[in-house]
Amino acid sequence: MTRDGRRRFLGVLGSSTLGMYFWSAKGSSPANVVLAQEPDPLAVEDPLLGKDRLTVMSDRPLTAETPVTILDDAVTPNSRHFVRNNGRLPERARTGDLADWTLTVDGEVDVPLSLGLDDLKQRFENRRASLVIECAGNGRAGYNPQASGNQWTLGAVGCANYTGVRLKDVLQEAGLKTPAVFVAYYGEDPHWSGDIERVPISRGIPIEKALDENTLLAWAMNGVPLPPEHGFPLRLVAPGWPGSASGKWLRRLWVRDQEHDGPKMTGHSYRMPKYPVAPGTEVPEEDMKMIEAMPVKSIITRPKTGMKLRFGEPLALRGHAWCGDGAVKEMHVSFDFAATWKRASLAEPSNPFAWQRWEATLEFPTPGYYEIWARATDHLGRQQPMVVPGWNPRGYLNNAMQRISVRVS
Repeated sequence: MTRDGRRRFLGVLGSSTLGMYFWSAKGSSPANVVLAQEPDPLAVEDPLLGKDRLTVMSDRPLTAETPVTILDDAVTPNSRHFVRNNGRLPERARTGDLADWTLTVDGEVDVPLSLGLDDLKQRFENRRASLVIECAGNGRAGYNPQASGNQWTLGAVGCANYTGVRLKDVLQEAGLKTPAVFVAYYGEDPHWSGDIERVPISRGIPIEKALDENTLLAWAMNGVPLPPEHGFPLRLVAPGWPGSASGKWLRRLWVRDQEHDGPKMTGHSYRMPKYPVAPGTEVPEEDMKMIEAMPVKSIITRPKTGMKLRFGEPLALRGHAWCGDGAVKEMHVSFDFAATWKRASLAEPSNPFAWQRWEATLEFPTPGYYEIWARATDHLGRQQPMVVPGWNPRGYLNNAMQRISVRVS
């Protein structure tokens, strides 16, 4: 399928197909969970994208999620990592031309820096780590009333291996002035309007997160230069925080003396109410706060929902679990609607902010219909909720337990 053909195809599909829910029915109470099959993935054959069986949700800007059953790898392949863009793909990402590329570090610093890619590679210690990036809206399709934005189900997450340098080391070379409290990013992605003065997104992170040992300026993903849609030639990776904090196609880091107020940093964008609100509430902008660490979460990658099993056969389950501000400590599964829980085996993360493999085996007492629920518990004892958590205007931070169905005959 050509790029133009894919665009026309998506236009015909409209919201009826792209709005399919995986585990929560549109128009129902959040507690009435529907165990539907995963959305049928659209084969993306655009050579620029180079993706494997992702479900395209939009191509203006490009947005695509991954069916959870092909997120089974310990390290997510580039071809299966979700995509969330806010503007057009920069021309440099298409051509790979680095002739005039530099990263500027300025603002509340003693010595402003202008660094080429070779400067970063040679002047600072190189680091490599497997890091989870998850869109804050992952799971948005579960909210009722429907929240605005891409109706992600469960696949707006991935754990790739990134190579780069610590942002901390670069900031220390520049020297932080006393007023420095926030680091904002600017990328090369053009605005969809074509107006070169407009910026599609410019977010950032507090100094404390910027100085974390695990926050990287990355130029490689799974051992190869960043793919075009993932930020070539350089991106920020702020693991554990919303994916929007990990800016792509970097050109500038602006150290500021206040919380950044760039596009998609204010209003309701990537922000949550400061207090619990009823579904559908219109929350004043002054009552919203920036999202920081993502909540504890897990997915079931094997088997696919709707599986049929012969009575007497054990069922092998597995998946991943992660948390935005520490490790997952326990994983449990249930087949009797939470009447009982069985502890699953849970591997340690390969490094901080990597997801953790979990596995379990279940045996069923009788033939019949069963639901498998998966629940992660983090290092502070916080657990995934059984139902969609507190409503918010943009449908962020849905970490409800995933449920799949199994028929035993």
